[in-house]
Amino acid sequence: MTGGPEPISAEALKALRKDLAELRAERDGVAATLRSEDPVGDRADEADELQRASDVARLDRRIDEIEGRIREASVAGAPSADVVGVGSTVTVRFADGSEATLQVGEISEELDRALVTADSPLGRALLGHRAGDTVTYQAPDGRTSAVVVSLGNAP
Repeated sequence: MTGGPEPISAEALKALRKDLAELRAERDGVAATLRSEDPVGDRADEADELQRASDVARLDRRIDEIEGRIREASVAGAPSADVVGVGSTVTVRFADGSEATLQVGEISEELDRALVTADSPLGRALLGHRAGDTVTYQAPDGRTSAVVVSLGNAP
């Protein structure tokens, strides 16, 4: 990553907002069980209460992370048209001569063959490069390279 706020694709932003809504609903459900005025019963009840409190804390941390990422994305704006970053669409030519147009994203929830996550070997190699640059990365079959043909839509 670049160290500053990173842009995010519209699809990834939508996925983050969906995750956030689901986490908030789950947190509300778990937290509602903690509001009971009933005294805690035996040790098993006490352990269950502690587990629910731990779950609420875990959910709160994840909610904070997602809210921060959404705020960061709005500050970052659109991806650069000159340098590959999160949110960029990039066409690459692989060592075997084949070309592919890929989106550099950060969330890979769905099986999208056109998405390369920024923390994957190819995604990390592409970050910060420009059209014409050659990048090397570790593929399943060993070290290989690719050329950044263009940024933006397919040529």
